[in-house]
Amino acid sequence: MAKQSAGVLLHREGARGVELLLAHLGGPLWERRDEHAWTVPKGEPEAGEELLDTARREFCEELGLAVPDVELVDLGSARQSSGKVVTIWAGRADLDVTTIVPGTFTMPWPPRSGRTAEFPEVDRAQWFSPADARAKLVKGQVVFVDRLLDLLDRT
Repeated sequence: MAKQSAGVLLHREGARGVELLLAHLGGPLWERRDEHAWTVPKGEPEAGEELLDTARREFCEELGLAVPDVELVDLGSARQSSGKVVTIWAGRADLDVTTIVPGTFTMPWPPRSGRTAEFPEVDRAQWFSPADARAKLVKGQVVFVDRLLDLLDRT
């Protein structure tokens, strides 16, 4: 069975239209990358955990802030190039990105040194226009921008 991941994509109405909240992937492998190095805050479920609960928990773990108390709409799932299936919910809310306090992860670093180091799961968050979000998001998540825009056009 493919690995799963779930997350929450917040959107707001900005001065120039719809804006989407993305997080830049943390750690040394991503620090110098910008294009296709941003993600919807998301993560893997714990055993027996419902995916929406995972999405809320991972948003909080990655950004250090709870998902705002808003209606979340299911944007469906998409298979990433790694084979992982990502499920995303969207909600309309504004969030001050200067207040994020990212969670951390540990990995061997530097490579082949025998040591480990701790890094932030995400190193920053930012609001993007849909066009900019398409260029910034890891490729397998771009579909969620289009799904959100389709949903907003219908409402």
